[in-house]
Amino acid sequence: MIDQFERLPGIGPRTAQRLALHLLRQPEEQIRAFADALLAARSQVGSCRRCFHLSADPECEICRQEIRHNGLICVVADSRDLLAMERTREYRGTYHVLGGLISPMDGIGPEALRIQPLVERVDRESISEVILALTPSVEGDTTSLYLARLLRPFTSVTRIAYGLPVGSELEYADEVTLARALEGRRPMG
Repeated sequence: MIDQFERLPGIGPRTAQRLALHLLRQPEEQIRAFADALLAARSQVGSCRRCFHLSADPECEICRQEIRHNGLICVVADSRDLLAMERTREYRGTYHVLGGLISPMDGIGPEALRIQPLVERVDRESISEVILALTPSVEGDTTSLYLARLLRPFTSVTRIAYGLPVGSELEYADEVTLARALEGRRPMG
């Protein structure tokens, strides 16, 4: 059981051991409920047919909200990024989950991602703006440039600003982070 927990992302040997020991102290019905929940999630959770976010239904909860259909699509690499954007409670549009980033070194080209469905959505849904919320990395930049070039003839394409985290010190920031912070500056007031 400890070995299985260690296979999970972010779980080291000590945490795996704590989880295993905790479960062993639980009543059998709780362990069965936990196991049943894992099996049910694996068999019932798939992708939203519209945005490709994780969903147990054909269309996810976000895509079902009519108020969200306001001409905005935020493009993210995976569902973890979508959930991070949702935690801000600032974005009120819909999403599109690519399923990764372009990475020639790893053999991942544009055809391996959900780019064609995004292009079809932009055309079909009269999208006024596509917001690219992809990781500031070589792969994220490559994917953003590719998508911008592909989508710009059809709609406005923007990218979220990158820069300094709140509470950080300028002297400890690297050059790329400072450069991005300068590029993403906004007027005061």
